[in-house]
Amino acid sequence: MLKESFTRLETRSDKAIGYFYGRLFTADPRLRALFPIALDAQRDRFFHALTRIIWSQDNPEELAAYLARLGRAHRRYGVTAEHYTAVEHALLATLRVYARDVWSPRVEEMWAEAYRSAAATMIEAAERDADGAPPWWAAEVVEHDRRADDLAVLTLSPERPLPFAPGQYVTVQTSRWPRVWRPYSIANAPRSDCRLRLHVRAQPGGWVSGALVRGTGTGDTVLLGPAAGTMTLDPDSGRDLLLVAGGTGLAPVKALAEQAVTAGRRREVRLLVGARTERDLYDLADLRLLEAAYPWVRVLPVVSDDPGFGGLRGTPADIFADPCKWDDLDGWDGGWDDRDAYVAGPVPMVRGTVAALQRLGMPLERIHHDLLRAEE
Repeated sequence: MLKESFTRLETRSDKAIGYFYGRLFTADPRLRALFPIALDAQRDRFFHALTRIIWSQDNPEELAAYLARLGRAHRRYGVTAEHYTAVEHALLATLRVYARDVWSPRVEEMWAEAYRSAAATMIEAAERDADGAPPWWAAEVVEHDRRADDLAVLTLSPERPLPFAPGQYVTVQTSRWPRVWRPYSIANAPRSDCRLRLHVRAQPGGWVSGALVRGTGTGDTVLLGPAAGTMTLDPDSGRDLLLVAGGTGLAPVKALAEQAVTAGRRREVRLLVGARTERDLYDLADLRLLEAAYPWVRVLPVVSDDPGFGGLRGTPADIFADPCKWDDLDGWDGGWDDRDAYVAGPVPMVRGTVAALQRLGMPLERIHHDLLRAEE
């Protein structure tokens, strides 16, 4: 019954979500201050969250984990328990209009129960999180290294230590765009000075990315949300590592490489760095320093659209599909099921690489990637 009524919203999602926010802000205009100036991305995220809640009713464990992450994330917007009631009233009012042909007292009761259960999970997660962590950290930009017209590497010094594991990401808000948060992977393992490094490429129309690359400098302050993400090293595994990055997807896998070489056990590391041209290998000098310091690390640039490049040509998936190129992996010509792989970057690259590794026999449970976060 929940799914059937929800399909009525799906067929007219733009109008339904517009109606929802109209009801919400009319009932309590003060709530508008919790949201970004432009609601386009927020509307999409809200409908995506609603979709996951409805279609995950058959998988309560997955749903609970998702809702807990959502509840913790809401803290940075100043959301409190009372706000969930206002959202419930606006949501039910929207469903009465857009699902009127299947609406009944029983359907409304089921929606209210499902929503209140979801809200309770989010509220409890936020309250637990509040016991040990602030909703955000203020961080000073101590270095702003412009590597290209549309790309910068930022080094940030949080006002207090921000706990994270290599492979995780933080959300960032700039002073230029209040209440607009965007996720960026941390490009280093934890350091004694507690500093974090981010790789940021300005996206067309990207408010936060454009501000970070072109409108931010040394001495500026940004806000950081708590670290999140599950693309972290398996603490029980001593297997060799295959790390694959495309674009600024290099950030999390570079952090994983730093962790691996300082973890106390020697694990062979192969780091494939995909780019369109040689000029796009923006962090290669740093990677060569890592390679020189640790002989068991091999950095392999892979370039797809530069005829003059003298190294590996194609995409990472092309390299795995061609046994003739495996010599560049220093003898990694078999036994793919006995390694751990981590892949980050543009969605098509991640999908192509994961599929290529599966064809080579690498078990899916040993291929870790950031695809879910990229699609969210």
